[in-house]
Amino acid sequence: MNKFLTMIIVAAFVAVAASAQTPAWNDIKGEQLIALQTKGDPARGQAAFEPCEGCHRKDASGRTSGAYPRLSGQHGTVLIKQIADIRAGRRINPKMEPYIDDHALTPYEIADIAAYLQGLPISAENGKGPGAGVAAGKQIYDKDCATCHGPGGEGSAAQFYPMVAAQHYRYLLREMEFIRDGDRKNSNPEMVKVIKPYTNSELETVADYLAQLAPPKK
Repeated sequence: MNKFLTMIIVAAFVAVAASAQTPAWNDIKGEQLIALQTKGDPARGQAAFEPCEGCHRKDASGRTSGAYPRLSGQHGTVLIKQIADIRAGRRINPKMEPYIDDHALTPYEIADIAAYLQGLPISAENGKGPGAGVAAGKQIYDKDCATCHGPGGEGSAAQFYPMVAAQHYRYLLREMEFIRDGDRKNSNPEMVKVIKPYTNSELETVADYLAQLAPPKK
């Protein structure tokens, strides 16, 4: 059984066993539930991803400027949730909305794309920060973030926590600011509580640290 299928089965059990307790930020139903219960086909996913390559690049490494995130190697469950949330209006992403709507993805295509992207190698050539805040950022991350996102920034497929290691610095900083300021509407409320008191300087150090981390091994 491949790793992606294993995670899909885990996610399906999460959806069924915890449906009454699932927090609002991740209410598993509709397209998201169908996609999670579907065994994605990477070959079909590669074809379906082609219209996205103009922004996210052919290897899904995103843009070092931070304009577009690295998607390669990201957990399939996370990708499915974020795409489903954008389509449902739970996460506002004006740049991506036209592409998702125009291409009329089905939940099965979402599963295919997630399977394809998850299996891609993770490029170490990501956008880095200034480097001066790494030590301070590690201290904050280890204290407040590692419990969910993992000690190496590897995230958790079963819990829908994204891999944040080796992501582009400016993308990380922008999204953390969105979460802190309430502009990313599908954010985990527990993370919002943790990140709410952070100053801009503290966010910069955390982003600096995460962008410098090596990609987690597959």
